[in-house]
Amino acid sequence: MQKILILRFSSIGDIVLTTPVIRALKRQLDNAEIHYCTKQSFRSIIEYNPYVDKAHYLGESLNDLIAELNKEKFDFVVDLHNNLRTRLIKTRLARPNGTFDKLNFRKWLLVNLKYNAMPDVHIVERYLAAAKKLGISNDGEGLDYFIPEKDEVQMSSLPETHQNGYYGMAIGAQHYTKRLPVEKLIELCEKINAPIMLLGGKEDFETGELIAKHFKNQNPNNEQRKTNNENPTTNNQQRTTIFNSCGKYNLNQSASLVKQCKALFTHDTGLMHIGAAFQKKIYSIWGNTVPEFGMYPYKTDFGVFEVRGLDCRPCSKIGYSKCPRGHFKCMREQSFNFTLPA
Repeated sequence: MQKILILRFSSIGDIVLTTPVIRALKRQLDNAEIHYCTKQSFRSIIEYNPYVDKAHYLGESLNDLIAELNKEKFDFVVDLHNNLRTRLIKTRLARPNGTFDKLNFRKWLLVNLKYNAMPDVHIVERYLAAAKKLGISNDGEGLDYFIPEKDEVQMSSLPETHQNGYYGMAIGAQHYTKRLPVEKLIELCEKINAPIMLLGGKEDFETGELIAKHFKNQNPNNEQRKTNNENPTTNNQQRTTIFNSCGKYNLNQSASLVKQCKALFTHDTGLMHIGAAFQKKIYSIWGNTVPEFGMYPYKTDFGVFEVRGLDCRPCSKIGYSKCPRGHFKCMREQSFNFTLPA
């Protein structure tokens, strides 16, 4: 038996992007036992993955985690994070290993000099390269996301306006410069002109309420039509109907809502990669980051909304709490041209 440890501590999207490595190791190696180590807060992404035999979670003490990992006597460590903590773990375990190349200098060139030396390959390929010593290859099957039965959201539990289908819109992102301003989100919703499910965490709820209030105020007769057993989405003057699900569902339940949507509009964030795992049509929205970093939707049909030609973009490989130049043109000047799938 080969006992293999995968290290990736964060975040949602990055962990989902490592799933082809997990699957390849489990399927392509004879009698392999796959262990995965991440933060406790991302437990729900890993614990239902059938290709993971055992998970380990970082708590308050890194030393306690290392002691736990040492007991396993791993044959190989695949480091898909490559930060100070994972380097310390590899040193303390003293086992053969392969490490993900973060290409930080190339990213620095793109951010600071606007010189693109990034390879024209998706980050998944670079994750797989970290395990190339083990002889695995890309099976071409894309990303995985496994939802436990208890977290599957039934369409019948949704508002009547959304039970016959809806478009998903992930309105959140960890950093401000990755998020459309509220007025641009409203503009995008107006162009979709169909039932929309707003997706995000508790921190996105208030933004979702502003969007929902805008359309409720535009459509004051919706409640009367419901009373008369009429579907407000059939009104020719205004069919945009908002359900703000932000903060009302856990991550796996939100993934279930993504799985059932007609298509997904999303910033450069974790739900984008969850949507790719379900091979949804994705409309990806890019602000301070760019697809050239290699983290665009993987193995699924997708479009890109971005403002090209700005001399300040990309301004970061991650993001900021405010636009460094104050104008936020990368999001405020977005235009939305698209054709919705049926």
